[in-house]
This record gives sequence, C-alpha cells and structure tokens, in this order.
Amino acid sequence: MSLRVAYTVWAPIYDHVVDAATRGMRRQSLAALDVEAGASVLLVGVGTGLDLPWLPAGPRYCGIDLTPAMLERARRRADRTGCTVDLRVADATALPYADHRFDAVVMHLILAVVPDPVAALREAARVLRPGGEIVILDKFLRPGQRAPLRRLLAPLIRRIATRTDVVFEDCLAAVDGLEVVADAPAGAGGWFRRIRLRRTG
Repeated sequence: MSLRVAYTVWAPIYDHVVDAATRGMRRQSLAALDVEAGASVLLVGVGTGLDLPWLPAGPRYCGIDLTPAMLERARRRADRTGCTVDLRVADATALPYADHRFDAVVMHLILAVVPDPVAALREAARVLRPGGEIVILDKFLRPGQRAPLRRLLAPLIRRIATRTDVVFEDCLAAVDGLEVVADAPAGAGGWFRRIRLRRTG
C-alpha cells in the first residue's frame, strides 16, 4: 500500500487517533519556534492541520502533504481557526521550493512516516536559509537501542501508517550543514523526541 493510499484511508479518523495523544507534544514543540513576524515557515507533512491552532501569529506559513484527503481537512481547520496558510500537495522528499526559501521548517510526525527520512531531512535543509531552524517532533530509536518489538513490527506497520525503527542520529549524519540545538524527550518514555536543528551554512 502506498503512503498516499494509506493516509487517504486514515484521513477520516486520523484526528480521533492522533490529536489527543500528541496535542501537548505539538504545543511544546511549536513553543520553541523562534521566528519573527513576516518570517516564512514551512510545515512539512502538515496532514490534517493539527499544528495550525498552536502556530504563533505573525509568520507566513506554507504547508505541504502528499495526501489530498489530509490537506482538505487541513484547509477546513485553517478556516475554523483563522490560520492563514498556503497548502499544497507535495512530496517531502522533493519539495517544490527554491533553496534557502524559508526561515524555519516544522517536521512533526513525518520523518518516521516517509519511506526515505534522509531525503526528507536533506530537502528541509535545502530550502532553509543559513541560520534557520528545523523543529522536529517524532518517534526515534537511539543509536544502538535494541527495541526488538519495534524493529520486528517495523516492516508491517510502515506499510499502513508509520515506521518504528528510524534512528534520528543516522539520518542527521547523512545530511550536511545541520547542527543540533536541542534534543529532549517528548513522551512514551523518550521514544518521542523534540529536536531543534540549525542550518550552519
């Protein structure tokens, strides 16, 4: 099952499954988004727009998602919350934006979903201006962490929802020009992490 098909199926129930469990984590992650009024911020994998109510006012927001059914719900949420955001269908691993286009990038629950998290992180770095930050919230294994159940389930679960075996440090090591600003546990005993990266050049 392709990612687009899987999340087309998930779209009608996604909020019921994910919102309550991740709301606090999202708010804490977005509270670290240090951008001024007029700044450009990209939301990669915006989904149904669960981040929209917690975005700081002032910046200009763009949001992309691979799945039109998810974006339709994000548009409705944007209308309800009064959030102005340019939403479009796009692939996180091939962003339709020029180099250095954004002052910040938000990647909530997307690196452990896409088939190629390294490509997605590399694209986020590409469209980010030097000195800009990437705000990440996701579930990651630590280097060397055994987690046998998560690794065993990964081949099955990745076909219908998400990956459970992504090691963030492996992704970061494959992408040049990013440094870690902060890395803190966000939930599930540290499986979920809030990470901030800065583009160094």
